[in-house]
Amino acid sequence: MEIFSVADKTQTISAVDKIKVALAQIAPVWLKRGETLNKVAGAVELAGRQGCQLVAFGEALVPGYPFWIERTNGARFNDPKQKAIYAEYLAQGVVIEDGHLETICSLAKQYGIAVYLGIMERAANRSGHSLYCTLVYINQEGVIGSAHRKLQPTYEERLAWAPGDGNGLRVHSLGPFTVGGLNCYENWMPLSRAALYAQGEDLHVAVWPGGLHNTEDTTRFVAKESRSFVISVSGLMRPADFPEDTMARTEILENADPFLANGGSCIAAPDGAWVVAPQVDKEILITAELDHAVVRGERQNFDPTGHYSRPDVTRLVVDRKRQQLADFIDAE
Repeated sequence: MEIFSVADKTQTISAVDKIKVALAQIAPVWLKRGETLNKVAGAVELAGRQGCQLVAFGEALVPGYPFWIERTNGARFNDPKQKAIYAEYLAQGVVIEDGHLETICSLAKQYGIAVYLGIMERAANRSGHSLYCTLVYINQEGVIGSAHRKLQPTYEERLAWAPGDGNGLRVHSLGPFTVGGLNCYENWMPLSRAALYAQGEDLHVAVWPGGLHNTEDTTRFVAKESRSFVISVSGLMRPADFPEDTMARTEILENADPFLANGGSCIAAPDGAWVVAPQVDKEILITAELDHAVVRGERQNFDPTGHYSRPDVTRLVVDRKRQQLADFIDAE
């Protein structure tokens, strides 16, 4: 995998203010959970060997984004083909409670690197037969700190994904930074962003299935709004990334472009300037050093949930209970 590194050229970042981050722009082995997790593991190791304290991956990377829906008449109701593809998608989903992420957690601990990973989660507390687009945070000790289920699937995603809840709207301490993350179009949702800002977030991770059209504007806008560093990390998808045994592969790839998702991973500084401009059309590990002093300087004139907020006038209420259908009360 190609490595693209951006270091502090002025050598002015103090040790207490510096963090090194990695963006792993890779493609899944589509609808193959185990093989895709092997690719993730390789990227975590590579980032760890580069001395990074954080590595992030794209939305729904394990086992892949539901590209088939818009290319196979996915809205056809009660259709045998759609049922069969969904059944396989479900079978390849990640069950956190079954230990599917144990290898990634072990690598995070081994290298002292935190991980943000987009998965399709088979949620045990929701009976295990629906899929949630979940952004998992694994800390530097290899412990899962949060699993954020996407609040609202976007457009055709609703044919494959269930709506999530607020349980994962959490931030985490990482060196001098406070890091949080959202899935794809959640990064357009001002109240979801504000829920993270209010917890002190100053390093925002936005994950996407892949697309320059998503990242080139939103990344810089969120950085300016929040006065934070913003990492946008995307997946990649090419026709060759669909295994030969993929259901409806010929139909999915008919008249397909060279890239179904072209990446666009990038990093913006708290003033909206590019740290790393969007990178497209290739699998790549992007690394960069970030300076927390830049965040503090930009907050001098604008801090959206601090000195520039008015909680006496407008406030946000966030329900972080994990949603489930039934609460069982058993006799002791």
